[in-house]
Amino acid sequence: MPAAKTAGYAAEKGRAVGLIKWDSIFLTLEKWREELRISDPSVNTVAEQYRQSPWAVLVSTIISLRTKDDVTLASSKRLLEKAGCPEALAAMKEEKIARLIYPAGFYRNKAVSLRKIAAILLDQYGGKVPSSMDALLALPGVGRKTANLVLTEAFDLDGICVDIHVHRISNRCGWLSSSNPEETEMVLREILPKKYWKRINYLLVLYGQKLCRPVSPYCSCCVIRKHCLCVGVEKSR
Repeated sequence: MPAAKTAGYAAEKGRAVGLIKWDSIFLTLEKWREELRISDPSVNTVAEQYRQSPWAVLVSTIISLRTKDDVTLASSKRLLEKAGCPEALAAMKEEKIARLIYPAGFYRNKAVSLRKIAAILLDQYGGKVPSSMDALLALPGVGRKTANLVLTEAFDLDGICVDIHVHRISNRCGWLSSSNPEETEMVLREILPKKYWKRINYLLVLYGQKLCRPVSPYCSCCVIRKHCLCVGVEKSR
């Protein structure tokens, strides 16, 4: 979504945006997470365990696409134990990489992308993961979700990682109206206070997995129901 369009959206919806109680929403979600003692998503866990290593975060984020958290965590650990840097992974055959990350979704395609990425990092960046959005997006298999996670988790930079959960819940609650995750990210950059940019992903991913499901969400148990317009919800539990 062009910047002008998002700015126009924010201006047009200024009154509605002003009515969104972001502080209350995030405080409630944080409290819900703490009370249930829910662990962080796999990529956040990998970032913590590997001391915010950009390489580890990049690898685990790519593995996480279309893959459950428990599989992502186990697959990432297996691969990173053998390939803790681009040099080590570039020396591996794609078949071995695929075996190490199996049963992650599309593990063979991811093995190809990871090996290509390692080669590019060695050739163009001295074996280091770049810290710019444009450079990350130029890497094979890296989209905005992956790039934003690397920037926020590995480099502690501002970014909004929007996956299907963030996209769905933001639209369902009526905070915005967009047709795809990239548009959702651009609008959130206009309307969401920057202090919540890094936190929205892990909170809404967990919430989307546990309660705000794609089909028949658990609206009766929703802790942010007063902040939700239930846009498009035809059946709930």
